[in-house]
Amino acid sequence: MAISSSIFMLLASLTGIVLAFEPISNQVKPYAVEEAQSLSVAQTISALQARYDEVVSVEIDQNDFVQASVFTDEGQNEDFYINPFTAEKIGDIIEKDPIFKFATNLHRSLFLKSTGRFIVGFVSFLLFLMAVTGVLLIVKRQGGVTKFFSKVVKEDFDQYYHIIIGRYTLIPIIIITLTGVYLSLEKFSLLPEEKISHQFNDDTPSDATKLPLSDFDSFNTLTLSDVKRIEFPFSDAIEDYYFLKLKDGEIYVNQYNGNIVSQQDYGLVSKASSLSMVLHTGQGSISWSLVLLVTCFAILFFMYSGFAMTVKGKKNKIKIKNKYNKDSAEYILLIGSEMGSTFGFAKSLYNALIAEGKSVFVSELNQYTSYKNAQHLVVLTATYGDGAPPTNARNFEKLVKITQQNNDLQYAIVGFGSLAYKGFCEFAIGVERMLQVQTKFSPSLPLHKINNQSFNEFKSWVNSWGKAVNLNLKVEEPERQINTKKMMPFRVVKRTDLNSDQSFIIELQPTKKATFVSGDLLSIYPKEEKVARQYSIGKIGDNMVLSIKKHEFGVCSNYLNDLMVEDTFLAQIEENTDFHFSNSAKEVVMISNGTGIAPFIGMINQEKNKAVKSYLFWGGRTNASFKMYAPFVDKSFYAKRLSGLYVGFSKEESQKRYVQDLIFEKADLMARVLKNGGVIMICGSVAMETEVMKVLEHIAVTKLNTFLSVFQAKNQIKTDCY
Repeated sequence: MAISSSIFMLLASLTGIVLAFEPISNQVKPYAVEEAQSLSVAQTISALQARYDEVVSVEIDQNDFVQASVFTDEGQNEDFYINPFTAEKIGDIIEKDPIFKFATNLHRSLFLKSTGRFIVGFVSFLLFLMAVTGVLLIVKRQGGVTKFFSKVVKEDFDQYYHIIIGRYTLIPIIIITLTGVYLSLEKFSLLPEEKISHQFNDDTPSDATKLPLSDFDSFNTLTLSDVKRIEFPFSDAIEDYYFLKLKDGEIYVNQYNGNIVSQQDYGLVSKASSLSMVLHTGQGSISWSLVLLVTCFAILFFMYSGFAMTVKGKKNKIKIKNKYNKDSAEYILLIGSEMGSTFGFAKSLYNALIAEGKSVFVSELNQYTSYKNAQHLVVLTATYGDGAPPTNARNFEKLVKITQQNNDLQYAIVGFGSLAYKGFCEFAIGVERMLQVQTKFSPSLPLHKINNQSFNEFKSWVNSWGKAVNLNLKVEEPERQINTKKMMPFRVVKRTDLNSDQSFIIELQPTKKATFVSGDLLSIYPKEEKVARQYSIGKIGDNMVLSIKKHEFGVCSNYLNDLMVEDTFLAQIEENTDFHFSNSAKEVVMISNGTGIAPFIGMINQEKNKAVKSYLFWGGRTNASFKMYAPFVDKSFYAKRLSGLYVGFSKEESQKRYVQDLIFEKADLMARVLKNGGVIMICGSVAMETEVMKVLEHIAVTKLNTFLSVFQAKNQIKTDCY
């Protein structure tokens, strides 16, 4: 059903694209006479009768072309376009192009006659339902009707443009689908029938004298803009009338005195039919035809993006085979996920627990039930959009209220989300509230929130939770599929020797054109491994700078340390828009420790960032640790791109300070930056991030009388920690 409907929808969209060009091609033809629509019917008929022996009819189409059917002096019946002011022929009737004939038949009936018309109408109705449900999903994702047109967080290409394009083509799609359904109902005679019956009221005597058309009040009042068609009397008989089909009704007019002898207005069904035809086809309007054209392309994109998101969701939803059932397991992992990415984290934790010999059962939040032997409950959940529960967690709140547990349970909750949303991890916060009121539940750790699915943050939480429950857990990052098409060669142009901290800088040059900025990530797969190691990029000119700490058993750090100048290797650039320098801010504070300084080296040396006041905070072990970064920082100072530098050393006895100590000392600066809409960027270890965030929270509360989360929701705190 889904496949066949998709095929019909594809055909309707493709033929719709072709047919959108028909009214455009007609409109550009030179047959519309300027100001003709304001011309009276009397003037037009007079001009025709003066030029031709007999006039059969006049028709004004959607393009405002005036078409006449006449008998010429030679007795030939001809149809052509005229200038209504002079009745002069200005062109032959447009013949429908074969490609438009073909597309029209395929679009209306799929060459299946009545069966095809039914299918097309049904598919139009399905598309209408999709549009309506799409609106509801956007409203839910954005956090309410009032936020329908608020900023959309770009999580990936398909999702982002599915929403953006959908919002702006919503009304045209609804119009196309509803008019399509309406026209199908009309073809099957399923609409209320409207019969127009004329009752003639004419007392004109048979020997009446014809008045000149210029004396016909009815014809002088009506203009061509009011008329669709005029049929002329066949004879001079008094009972033969002019028949005028107007846009809102029909009239018969006495040919001798111009009196209206019968008038009937169209009902709602007829008017709706005319309007539906115009709106569905774009006849007579280039601008609306272009809207229909864009909308048909949009529908094709929705088919692609919807399919891509479905496939991606199924691909992300990793299947976990439980070795234990729900009543025999000691550890229960419950997952809430919209696109399936949270399952990867759950599997890593599941494997770590199994490796420790623990009995584990994994399920979804919608499957919450009682667990006979459970001692620990871990909830890993995303938040849908700006605060709603993901699809597989919508029933959790109801289930928690009605389900009784046999044992006392220790619980821990990890929320996954994006700080770009105001309701960051809002559903996870809600889950915590739900469990707090349950008598048999007690927390083993406070709620932990993870931004942008950072595995490093998750790994840090696992270590903390493991200590809380007396376990030594080691989680492995899920393997990624290597997309070799996105990988490119990079050449080593410079590198430093290892310093006292076993760290070094390597400068790389893409061997072909590449687009990247400081803060983006370089994914490296050493020795054909499937797990990428990511390094934050600092852009210097057209090259990129990486700062790397060599670990004794580190596969990637040793691989990069072995590279010499002119060596090349394959890697992939990944855009990281959440950690780009904010040129719109007045002030930016950059906080880092160790090798986390790399993206900031690039940012402070970008000329376009000069207008923004920048402050760099860095923490390292010793004075010698900073020496290899000094040339980059000095260059920025001399170019007046850096407004302040604050460095702390944790192993220097005379001046022992951590980076969080520097932040505390400059509390007034931090408060001012946050208050004035500035941005604070943090790059380095998760441990450093945790301590810095504690200090920033203290500053926000004591100096600004608000919580740090307020500024996080405004995207004023950006982090890229590992």
